[in-house]
Amino acid sequence: MDSLVSEWLRLDQNPKTRAEIEKLSGGNNQDELRARLANRIEFGTAVSLPGLRGRMEAGFSRMNDLTIIQASQGLCAYVLQQNPDTAQDEGIVIGHDHRHNSERWALLTARAFISKGVKVYLHRGLVHTPLVPFSVGRLRAACGVMITASHNPKDDNGYKVYWQNAVQIIEPHDRGIAESIKANLEPGPNAWSADDVTKSPLCFDKTEEMTELYLDQVSSQIHDRSLQQLNASTHLKFVFTAMHGVGYNITTRAVESAGFKPFIVVQAQREPDPDFTTVPFPNPEEHGALNLAIEEANRQGADYVFAVDPDADRFAAAEKQADGKWTQFTGDQMGTLLASSILDRYKKSGKPIERLAMVASAVSSKMVESMATTEGFKFTECLTGFKWIGNTALDLEEEGYDVKFGYEEAIGFMCSPEIRDKDGVTALITFAEVTVTSRAKGKRLSERLNDLYNRYGYHQTKNSYFICHDPEAIKKIFARLRSFPEIPYNALYILPQPDSNNRSITTPATYPSVAAGLPVTAVRDLTTGSEYDSETKDKKPILPVTGGEMITFKLGIAEAGVQVVMTLRTSGTEPKIKYYIEGRGSDKGKISASLDGIVNDLRDSWMEAKRWNLGEP
Repeated sequence: MDSLVSEWLRLDQNPKTRAEIEKLSGGNNQDELRARLANRIEFGTAVSLPGLRGRMEAGFSRMNDLTIIQASQGLCAYVLQQNPDTAQDEGIVIGHDHRHNSERWALLTARAFISKGVKVYLHRGLVHTPLVPFSVGRLRAACGVMITASHNPKDDNGYKVYWQNAVQIIEPHDRGIAESIKANLEPGPNAWSADDVTKSPLCFDKTEEMTELYLDQVSSQIHDRSLQQLNASTHLKFVFTAMHGVGYNITTRAVESAGFKPFIVVQAQREPDPDFTTVPFPNPEEHGALNLAIEEANRQGADYVFAVDPDADRFAAAEKQADGKWTQFTGDQMGTLLASSILDRYKKSGKPIERLAMVASAVSSKMVESMATTEGFKFTECLTGFKWIGNTALDLEEEGYDVKFGYEEAIGFMCSPEIRDKDGVTALITFAEVTVTSRAKGKRLSERLNDLYNRYGYHQTKNSYFICHDPEAIKKIFARLRSFPEIPYNALYILPQPDSNNRSITTPATYPSVAAGLPVTAVRDLTTGSEYDSETKDKKPILPVTGGEMITFKLGIAEAGVQVVMTLRTSGTEPKIKYYIEGRGSDKGKISASLDGIVNDLRDSWMEAKRWNLGEP
């Protein structure tokens, strides 16, 4: 450990983070030193993470000046290697949010590129995340970086990377950049100098120009111009919260461009606040996160609450019902409403329906797939995360499809054909127009949802997670799922297992066979080294395998009235085992009871929550 401490102190020039390691070393805090220094923060190879994200403190495994410099030097070297003739002139787009250290890390990133003669488009001030991929596309830049941790707690920050296609990076670029970072760990001679970055002739400010163009595409491609008068005249009242993030200004301008009257704003959460004073977890999905907004809506007699997360790439909504109670929509419910609206608008355009395509992640509801089956448009499923959704959309475009929508259940929505990433602002405008059109027909959105269920089949989801801070426990939990002890579902597929001499032998993978009385009818395992799909001829999955754990189970049969899809996966950014469960059928009560029973069996039998001390929200 002494050698790692010495190496850190040799490289780090930030007095604060140097002092952290010196204090830990002086106090002989070996466990904390090991946690911070023994491993490097992993770059971009997790299933949904296109860069870095972690706690802001000293150490090779944390987010700090040194790891930002090293990441930027590695990214720059990789971009120049991939595009040696054009990268310097194409340049990089860099933006940042309001979190602690975000502005400085944006400047340090710019310094790394400028030092290699690369043009930098550095957005001034605070910007929402979607402006970076939008700018990469409009400026035809070689890559983009956004400094943000999105909706993570206040002590975290992140480094999100976009490739020249204006989409989050995937293979082979994520692994290539990771290797390039390892080859460029020594900070350059001016790497720590951030003060004069904006004075460089290679540093350009296109912030307002890109913002105006972004708003132009909101009004021309997102906003339905036929609804201009309806938007302006609606008597509905909307409350909006920016969740202490950067979304207020851009959302206010977008709302105006779509013809709406100004929304009522939650003033206590309007301004950017890196400490997120009124919410411990600034994620609109979290229980209680919208409490202030709903309180304001009740005071104002408002009908709807809209929220974007701190970097404004996610969107959440709640509706006041006739009895005065509030319903917060799930990501899947909002995805269904948005998809149906975009489908209706596409039908009115007169374009062939078979050209339309939509994308959703593997853990999202199958409702859009059901819509596609009935209506005749293309639906494609992909891995979790917008790095996969965005790239899948580009692949479909190359095949000639018109991709109008993509989403994931974690309230991420892609409504713009120009931004192949989640965007809370364009989703908000689209959703607001769904709202006014539905209410103009005399129906709340909850009623519209029921109409869609009647047409395409009832779908109910139950998503949550278990908390586990022990990586070894997580490995053992998933290993047990592949060798389940009681009446297992035999995968009939041979997985490599090491014997006592570490030689490769083969044993059949045996997954659980039942939950809540429903038989397991299919299994898909997308975990590296355990890849398997019971529904393909060669038993190999069509979707790419992932670095984390991810297993999908299908349960029940249509004849019995309940069909369930359940996916279990680890999080790439949090100590969680997430589960996503969806039931389909005609009997709502039966589906709801089945989902409750599955969660109980999952907790008690499959996960053995008590044995492993798993927490729950």
